[in-house]
This record gives sequence, C-alpha cells and structure tokens, in this order.
Amino acid sequence: MLLLLQYTLIFASILLLVALGGCFSEHSGVINLGLEGIMVIGALGGALMMRALPATTPAIVIVLLTLLAAIVFGVAYSALLAVASINFKADQTIVGTALNLLGTAGATVLVKAINTAANPNDHSATIQYIEQKKAFIHYFGSFEFNWFMVISLVILALAWMVLYRTKFGLRLMACGEHPQAAASVGISVFKMRWSGVLISGMLGGLGGICYILAGVSQWQFEYGVAGFGFLSLAVMIFGQWKPTRIALAALLFGFFRALSNVYNGIDILAALNIPSTVYNMLPYIVSLIVLALTSKKSRAPKAEGIPYDKGMR
Repeated sequence: MLLLLQYTLIFASILLLVALGGCFSEHSGVINLGLEGIMVIGALGGALMMRALPATTPAIVIVLLTLLAAIVFGVAYSALLAVASINFKADQTIVGTALNLLGTAGATVLVKAINTAANPNDHSATIQYIEQKKAFIHYFGSFEFNWFMVISLVILALAWMVLYRTKFGLRLMACGEHPQAAASVGISVFKMRWSGVLISGMLGGLGGICYILAGVSQWQFEYGVAGFGFLSLAVMIFGQWKPTRIALAALLFGFFRALSNVYNGIDILAALNIPSTVYNMLPYIVSLIVLALTSKKSRAPKAEGIPYDKGMR
C-alpha cells in the first residue's frame, strides 16, 4: 500500500503540473491540446541537460539546471502554438494536434541523431541519466520521496494566488471570458494570451521531465509520454478549470494510473487475476466515464478557442 501511495503522489504531481498549465492557457482564451507534445519536448530538454552534466555535479545544480532546461524547451515549443493561434488566428485544435505529432517525432529523430553522432552503431532514441536521477530522489525508510511532489504543491498554491489574488490573474481570466470588454479598459489581450500559453509551456515542460524521472533511469522518446498530456486535459476539465479542484482530480486519476504499476503487490487485486492491460487502461477508461458524466455541468471560459479580433464587439 505504501508503494501505491508513492506512485499515486508521483503521477498526481505530473497531472497537476500539466493540468495547471492547460488551465492558464484556457483561462486566457487559448485551447492547448498540444500539452502531450510540450511534455515530450520539456522531457527532452531536461534529459539532454542531465546527459550533459557529469555525475559528480552537486545535486542542487543538477536539479536546478534540469528544471531550467525543461522549462526553456517547454516554453519555446509552446511559443509555436502562441504564434499560430494568437498572431495568425489558426485553428487551435489543429495546431495543438500538430504539436503533439511533431513533439514525439521530432524528439525521436533528434535523440537518434545525437546518439549516432556519439556512436555510429547506436541508432536508438534513448537517453540515460542513471546517476543524475538520484539528485531528485530521497528515501525515507521504504518510501521514495521525489522533489516534484513539493514543486507541484508550491505551484498549486502559486497558481491559486496568481489567478484569484493578483491583477495579472484577473486580467488573464477576463481575456478568456470577454476579450473585447477587457480590451476596452486597456488590457492587451494578445499579451495576456501569450502569457497564458507560455505558462502552460513552462508547466508542461516540468510535467514532462517529472514523467520520465518517475519511471526508469533512461527514456526512449519513441514512447512519448503515454497519453499523460490528454489525461491532464481530462483532469483540468473534471476540475472545472479551478486549481483546487484540479488537485483533487489529479489525485483521483493518479490513483488509477498507479494501480497499473503496483496491482501485483496488492493481494486483493492480484487474486482477481485481471490482465495487466486492464489496469493499464483504467485511467483512460475512467477519464471517458468522468467526462461523459460531467460534460453537461462543465463551464469552460466563454471565449476559449475563439481567435481575438479587435473589430468584433
């Protein structure tokens, strides 16, 4: 049961970070379906940084530089969504889908090229960070504590404060509800929407590096992030675009995702002899059921997905 709690907290941390990123983007009026691709690119940046750092590097330096690299890569990649959707008024759904496809494919090609350049016989899309990963993990008895748990809680508190207790957050949400009204009182809708998308890139990048570090000590980028970007969207919708509700939804979805990792260690579940594939599908099945049951009560920002046009009233 302790292992189930550990994995639940880790997966919930990932979902919380990415879902909060999507929350900022959609509150600004931009639908970010590209969270999956942003996670992959953020994970790529962090993994490349860990690969470049010697194993003897102080732990705090490894942590800070890896997080910074994941943030920079995530923000840079999300800027593609901002340019296409905000400046060129492209369809946000199509752009997000394209970012998801490009993210995994681009990361795979880049990692293979890097590995081949270092070793002509190595054509894999795998990056190893065995020693560097230890900087993110501490052990308390049999419990593995990951620093991303703390980071996600801090960002949750900051997200709530920024959205509901700062001028920036109120302006951001105004641009997602009534952009023309916001513009009429001097708020730059373009700047607010750019800010929302870039924040989603920052948190999506953090979620990506958290995801690959939660697993093994290497990552094969051909596998992407196993749909966690889409699960995060489900968490955001189930949480009604509100940080505290998103946190509770992340725990729920994180629990079902954790079951697929530890069901063999739970006597009751092991005795049922249910195929492992069923447990692997659980979080996605639950997301479909939850969204189907709550879709009528969902209240998304009114102007999300609608390109801002100064001439509209």
